Amino acid sequence: MSAPIIVLTDVTKIFNHQVAVRNFTLAVAPGEVIGLVGETGAGKSTVVNLILGQIAPSSGTVLVDGCNPYREFNALRGKVAISFQSDRLIPWRTALENVELGLEILRRPRAERRELASNWLNRVKLASAHHEKYPHQLSGGMRQRVSLARALVIDPDIVLLDESFSQLDQVTSKALRSDFLTLVRRLHKTCVLITHRIEDALDMCDRLIVLAPPGEIKAEVALSEAQRSDVATRTVIAGQIAAQMASGVIPKQKPAELASA
Repeated sequence: MSAPIIVLTDVTKIFNHQVAVRNFTLAVAPGEVIGLVGETGAGKSTVVNLILGQIAPSSGTVLVDGCNPYREFNALRGKVAISFQSDRLIPWRTALENVELGLEILRRPRAERRELASNWLNRVKLASAHHEKYPHQLSGGMRQRVSLARALVIDPDIVLLDESFSQLDQVTSKALRSDFLTLVRRLHKTCVLITHRIEDALDMCDRLIVLAPPGEIKAEVALSEAQRSDVATRTVIAGQIAAQMASGVIPKQKPAELASA
């Protein structure tokens, strides 16, 4: 069995005497898709910033591909990518030019950048007729496809999705989640999805981690493809997670207990 590619061990993060994450321990295997699910203030974004190396833990350890992401930030360059809730596209660059941005930072040759960017826009199912359009000429779903292509074009080992589907309508969001998951599975990428929408996590994730303030893991459930496809099972699990997120005080349960309760 492969060693975990992301490991957080007994991590606590405090900002101005306020605990954002407390005693957080998590290991993510290569190729695994996990979801961090919780309401605002549950610590999800803090965990993402710890993985990215944007902040250091107050205590505990964070390792990404064997590196301390805060102290060895450059060692992980090109290995970790992120897509946000807002597409964050540069308005004066076309879709193609936006996707090229990460490759420019990595100093890849122009011809290679253009070819890879075009290829990835096709892979996220943005028609070639839209490649030379500017963000204001694209729909919200199209812009999010550009954002996802920009994250994937650098061929990262790890992709972080910070509420990447939550601003889209349900139909567009579901189609985009399905297309993205197909790519992630095919390419064996490790993915961490941060979301407050239970449906997003149930559609995509091998494992759901439920967080509640102050950034503590309160429940965890592993999901098989069969469970994700079974409406009755999804309904039961979704209801349990929703109740737990609303309560904010959750007795930690084993995956089997959560799924069968």
